Amino acid sequence: MAVTVKLPAQLRAAAQGQSVTEVEGATVGQVLEALFEIHPELRDRLSDGDGALRRFVNVYVDGEDIRFGDGLETAVPDGREVQILPAVAGGS
Repeated sequence: MAVTVKLPAQLRAAAQGQSVTEVEGATVGQVLEALFEIHPELRDRLSDGDGALRRFVNVYVDGEDIRFGDGLETAVPDGREVQILPAVAGGS
């Protein structure tokens, strides 16, 4: 069974316009690697040169922030949802 990855509007251009992608992976790191295989442009947008997530990228598994779990080693059981949300800054 696949894992569903949801992408916000600001990342869709790097994912050929897709808002949802299904991939295989047992951990967040594996899910992201599978996502990068399908949409290579996302790698530079989401990860740094060492393979870690950029500071402003938030990843959730079924609504739970992976920073409060095991980071990229957070388990992602089959059928779960991974949501990627880059932080947005702004104001007046």
